[in-house]
Amino acid sequence: MPSPYRAIFAAPGTTSFSVAGFFGRMPLSMMGIGVVTMISQVTGRYGLAGALSAALAMSAAVLGPLVSRLVDRHGQRRVLRPATLISLAGAAGLLVCVQQEAPDWTLFVFTAVIGCVPSIGAMTRSRWAEIYRGDERRLHTAYSWESIVDEVCFIFGPIISIGLSTTWFPEAGPLFAGMFLAVGVFWLTAQRATEPVPHPRESGEKTTSALRSPGLQVLALAFVATGAVFGSVDVVTVAFAEEQGHKAAASLVLAVYALGSCLAGAVFGLLHLKGEPSRRWLLGVCAMAVSMIPLLLAGNLPLLAVALFVAGLSIAPTMVTTMALVEAHVPRTKLTEGMTWTGTGLAIGVALGSSAAGWVVDASGAEAGYVVPVVSGALAVAVGLLGHRRLSRPAPNREGQRERDDNSGVGKRQDGEQPVA
Repeated sequence: MPSPYRAIFAAPGTTSFSVAGFFGRMPLSMMGIGVVTMISQVTGRYGLAGALSAALAMSAAVLGPLVSRLVDRHGQRRVLRPATLISLAGAAGLLVCVQQEAPDWTLFVFTAVIGCVPSIGAMTRSRWAEIYRGDERRLHTAYSWESIVDEVCFIFGPIISIGLSTTWFPEAGPLFAGMFLAVGVFWLTAQRATEPVPHPRESGEKTTSALRSPGLQVLALAFVATGAVFGSVDVVTVAFAEEQGHKAAASLVLAVYALGSCLAGAVFGLLHLKGEPSRRWLLGVCAMAVSMIPLLLAGNLPLLAVALFVAGLSIAPTMVTTMALVEAHVPRTKLTEGMTWTGTGLAIGVALGSSAAGWVVDASGAEAGYVVPVVSGALAVAVGLLGHRRLSRPAPNREGQRERDDNSGVGKRQDGEQPVA
């Protein structure tokens, strides 16, 4: 029986945009941890390092949905390239300021500019959605593949970023993150055949956000708490490794965390699950929360690596289910923006979590810092429980219905099947 993963790459152009998306997403795992490592190397201040990482995440949270909304309206090529150049200019300014020991406020200014970075994961997922719209089985596999790519980035990204900054020079990690971003975005946008058709705003049409969807609101809010888990784990793990006398080993420990998610995502993509996605999503959120508790008991790096590997097993399946829920709650004309809002929730959470973790580490030490992801996981569960009814009952989508009733043929599959909004 052919592999489901091999089957999704039968469509022309899928391999090329997937590889380009991999390079473009490497900064997702390299830039934040690279900034933390760089600042801690240069100044020794984890509070400042966490605050800058938080500023980067918050900036991306504000600018990311705006960039994606423009992409839905005007197309990936026209929007992503200038947005990327702005982000790279901010990264260059940050590195110069660090090297020249500029005042702290300048670091925050340039870090905020970096937040213009596009959500490459949303861009590649929207391409899969365009190709396999209406084919739930292959789309499930494609989203699982994207989660695997995400986790591979998180396996190698921290290793590269922390390794370069600790063994070469402090600014090396963020520098290489910018290089990956440039290669990935310009390669991806050069591939026009698989680019989703833009949906320009018609005369008199009101501009509304995808976030008006009640279901998407629940997902984004839950992902704020989930992002706080991820952001705090990154910062505290770097500090914990330094306390143990092996700071560079933090990249390996975080890679094990991502490896657990990667393996779980690979298996999840082979399954053909039935039942309500909202229930699977809530179960995944609960599993992520419970898996944070053992981190409080890890007294050394090997035990911490084992605990993080187990914790990672619930991440990718939850992310895959999230994308399916986004597609069910957001109209096709706003799909890229909708997917970006979940990333925005993560970014805000990373900002809050990394900042809180940095201050806790400075005040009470690294082991105490693992309280932050435990509390964040509990908040994610609370949001999921309170908002589960919204997720299990997607509201009728009038805009999507108009699209299905449209006889223009835009967005139809070649076999004549109507797109599912």
